[in-house]
Amino acid sequence: MSQDPQPTDPAAPRPTGTLTQAPAGRVLSLRRTLADPPETVWATLTESDRTARWFGSWTGTPGAGNTIQVAMSFEEGSDPVDVRIVACEAPRHLEMTVDNPAGGWHLEVWLTGSDGGTSVELVHHLPEDAPVAEIGPGWEYYLDNFVAAHTGGPAVSFDDYYPAQRDYYAGL
Repeated sequence: MSQDPQPTDPAAPRPTGTLTQAPAGRVLSLRRTLADPPETVWATLTESDRTARWFGSWTGTPGAGNTIQVAMSFEEGSDPVDVRIVACEAPRHLEMTVDNPAGGWHLEVWLTGSDGGTSVELVHHLPEDAPVAEIGPGWEYYLDNFVAAHTGGPAVSFDDYYPAQRDYYAGL
């Protein structure tokens, strides 16, 4: 189910996520498009110095089956979290599980090249009771920060996403 959000501020970021039902729960998907090829976008997604600009830096040995520790850049006072890499198929697919205080998360990022650009799809596999109204705006924020970090643009403010997008995600 999808909605056409009507933000009160026309300059505010518009929510883009969709929510679908899956056998093991729900799937939240969000997309962005970049003008660069997947190989270039992959570096922004996976290199620690680059992930620090939009999400968090990481330490450890990358690769499928390994666990790395991610220190969130934009979450004050948070401890590093363990991230188990389930699949790492450069430059098109990264799948991981995240251990965090809110419970485990199962995430995937798909990069699809087209006409010299790349479609970036973030997929969050959610249990039925997951608070989509809280999670969706957070991913909108992080994906727009991803785009800004990749293109050299200014970082975005979380205040532009939450609580402004909460109703959109509550209605999915």
